[in-house]
Amino acid sequence: MDQVLLTVPDAVYEKAKLKVERSRWAAVKFQKLDRATVTRIVNAVAHAAHAKAQFYADWAVRETGMGVVDHKRQKNEACSRGLVEMYGAEDFVAPRIDAARKIVELPRPAGVIFALIPVTNPVATVYFKTLMALMTRNAIILSPHPGAKAVCADAAAMMAEAAKAAGAPDGVIQVIEEPTIPLIEKLISDERVDLVIATGGPAVVKAAYTSGNPAFGVGPGNAPVLVDDTADLRLAAKRIVASKSFDNSILCTNESTLLAYQTVADALLAAMKSEGAHICTPDEVAKLRKLLFTSQGFNTAMIGKDAAVIAREAGFNAAGAKILVTPVDLVQPEEKLVREKLCPVLAFARVANIDQAIACARSMMRTAGRGHSAAIHSRKETNIMAFAAALPALRVAVNTGCSLGSSGFETHLGPSMTIGTGFSGGSSLSENLTPHHLVQYARIAYNKEAAETFGDFNGVDPLNLPRAQNVALTSVAHNADLDELRRELRKIILEELSAVRAA
Repeated sequence: MDQVLLTVPDAVYEKAKLKVERSRWAAVKFQKLDRATVTRIVNAVAHAAHAKAQFYADWAVRETGMGVVDHKRQKNEACSRGLVEMYGAEDFVAPRIDAARKIVELPRPAGVIFALIPVTNPVATVYFKTLMALMTRNAIILSPHPGAKAVCADAAAMMAEAAKAAGAPDGVIQVIEEPTIPLIEKLISDERVDLVIATGGPAVVKAAYTSGNPAFGVGPGNAPVLVDDTADLRLAAKRIVASKSFDNSILCTNESTLLAYQTVADALLAAMKSEGAHICTPDEVAKLRKLLFTSQGFNTAMIGKDAAVIAREAGFNAAGAKILVTPVDLVQPEEKLVREKLCPVLAFARVANIDQAIACARSMMRTAGRGHSAAIHSRKETNIMAFAAALPALRVAVNTGCSLGSSGFETHLGPSMTIGTGFSGGSSLSENLTPHHLVQYARIAYNKEAAETFGDFNGVDPLNLPRAQNVALTSVAHNADLDELRRELRKIILEELSAVRAA
């Protein structure tokens, strides 16, 4: 008689599935809370996150080896209290009434959001995605990059405690403490997940889009920045160096290649040098090219490292430098230094006019950066318009650093740690991700004939309908969730008992 072999259950996966089920229960409960309660929860979590901005900035740099502590603190503060100040006046809970069009719009949160967190901007992204989910009454499961899992898990637990203390359902914020690729692939495909938000490398984004669940993903950056002959060179130099050195250039919106009009190029380089840029010699350029780009691609060990450290690894001295500027002759993908570099190394090329600048920028974006970001320093509207119209970039920052300009922290774009790249960049999202993308609306639409009068919906609250209807709906949802949770628990217990007996 053949021996029947029992499969030992994957305890990690079973535990993660319970997190998903707990999130579904929390999402149902959360969507029944009114705006005042949601606002109280959001403010409490933002306050707790802001208070630990410095603590997690230190931890993130220590764990990942990337970036600048003070800059990470600034991002953590911007993505906590700053984010809430930005959207605090907006209502994502109450119905929207458009009497002129005879339409009532009822907010529908996504439900359960599964959020992938990159190693480059770990805590800021945890703050950002969690607070946006709370503003729109969504539950969220955070899945950090393994290289930042400890700091992300602690930050998520801190926010979860603050949310629960303020009245949020237990389980509205959860984290995968031990993420692995096989586990994440299973979870993003779970039918109980309503939306996947993928911030990370191309493989992560592709997995999100092929998961079978709705997803927002982003493409790689590779931003060109143009300085023409009308720019304030001193200001342009200051802004570009500050932007490229911000958190050691690990924001995907950072400047990749600087294109300068020939007539102002030397003066611009001198101004950049006075701001802390090291202008590399041809020999140093060759050494950096060799260090940063290997046969396997970009040298990831250099991501987010200080300029002086990178120079030392390459074999030359640039002590005290904020960024390394590498003059190049060719602005095409064949020149490795004009590709995306998540470190404070900036390629530099001279152009004759706006047409050549556009040709160079389009060329370098052929294989990477499509749909992402660009910047221009100019006082000439025709140049700004021509540059923006011709490039495959969906955000063009003007007279500001690209890192914080395109990501919305130094412009009036939506401040975001997730940058959509649209059709050309292979993304379903063309804007900076904001809370507006995490809630959709059911619409009550009346006959537009003038004789058909529009109802008076002022004061009619879908969260406080006549008691009999509300209780019935709540009971059905509650019982369904409990029944599903009991089935999952019974299944796990039976599998574990079978494994014990087999042993």
